[in-house]
Amino acid sequence: MDDKTSLLEQLRIDRGEEARVSRAPAAAKRGWTIGLGAGVLLLVLAAAGAWFFLRPAAVPVHIAIARQLASASRSSQGVSMLDASGYVVARREATVSAKTTLRVLQVLIEEGQKVEEGQIIARLDDSNTRAALEQAKAAVAQAEANTQAAKIALDDARPIYQRMEQQRAASVISAQDFDTAKATYNAAESNYLIQQRALEAARANLVVAQRIQDDTIVRAPFTGIVTDKAAQPGEIVSPVSAGGGYTRTGICTIVDMDSLEAEVDVSENFINRVHPGQGATVRLNAYPDWEIPAQVLAIIPTADRSKATVKVRVGFKQKDARILPEMGARVAFLTDAPSSSGSEPVSSATLIPTDAVEANGDTGTVFVVDGTRVERRSVKLGSRTSEGQIVLSGLSPGTRVAVGDLSRLADHTRVSVSAQTSGE
Repeated sequence: MDDKTSLLEQLRIDRGEEARVSRAPAAAKRGWTIGLGAGVLLLVLAAAGAWFFLRPAAVPVHIAIARQLASASRSSQGVSMLDASGYVVARREATVSAKTTLRVLQVLIEEGQKVEEGQIIARLDDSNTRAALEQAKAAVAQAEANTQAAKIALDDARPIYQRMEQQRAASVISAQDFDTAKATYNAAESNYLIQQRALEAARANLVVAQRIQDDTIVRAPFTGIVTDKAAQPGEIVSPVSAGGGYTRTGICTIVDMDSLEAEVDVSENFINRVHPGQGATVRLNAYPDWEIPAQVLAIIPTADRSKATVKVRVGFKQKDARILPEMGARVAFLTDAPSSSGSEPVSSATLIPTDAVEANGDTGTVFVVDGTRVERRSVKLGSRTSEGQIVLSGLSPGTRVAVGDLSRLADHTRVSVSAQTSGE
């Protein structure tokens, strides 16, 4: 029995030792898991700290609020979509001179004086022309006398010739007497015709002399204002060339104030925005707050290769004495007024500062501020005025846009607002 008992004792399993052996791997596994979790947590905290300290700083920007264009509420007039600068010019302007080189006797006008068409503005020395006129009149009188004498001679020779012709038919006279009478009559007739032509030539010379005499009186070619008085009594005027320092080419310059218009140079990149009959407004440099209604008259069909521009003529719809030739002018070309059928309303136009948009032709890019981020947005641009940049579409009134160095911004860039300005 003892041997069997000892054998059974040897075969018995010690449960305590088995528990100690099984608990050791579990404890090691739990320690490894805790260490791994702590490492991951440290990595996450390190990444969060690196992101916090190394993240891009918010770009400081100013913001402006887009405001509705003041003139956009008028339905009868469009919105400025393009600006161009130029000058006021006169379509009728003349430097009045004499037809021949003569000395000035009288100048009857002054700068700023209004003259009527045909009014005498100067008298030239007519001593020589008047003598030539008298000579031409005498030549006419002499030609008339010669013609009258030739007519009398012809009248006297005609009946003699007719009698000789009858007598020859009756064989009363000889052929020689008839030939003599006929020759006398033919000579008288030819002389009369020659004297008639000489009279016509003398009368033509008289007309020329009279016109030369009339040219010594210089008259205004049209109604206008004298803008420049060039000649004085005693000076020589010549229509050909100056001919020296004491010879004038003209007496005065006259401008028809009713023919004033604006001429501007439009970049050939934007000439497609302009068409004849298009509405426009003109602001003179001398009166920047005065908006003059105007209209496109014509587009000159050629471009200036040196400036890459096309000349456009713009006519004033109202006349005013303040508009003067050669004044600097800025023309704003307007969009067509909306029709009742419903095209895009003019009231969508807004105004923002010029440094709030990156322009590229007739389109541009703005950055709309939404909280701490910006949104890149494409817009259609109008003209650039003294108040700012006009945006025709893509931006509604009241929208906040970034102002400043837009090259630092991109879509969804984080910004910090440092100041806020108006849209003016």
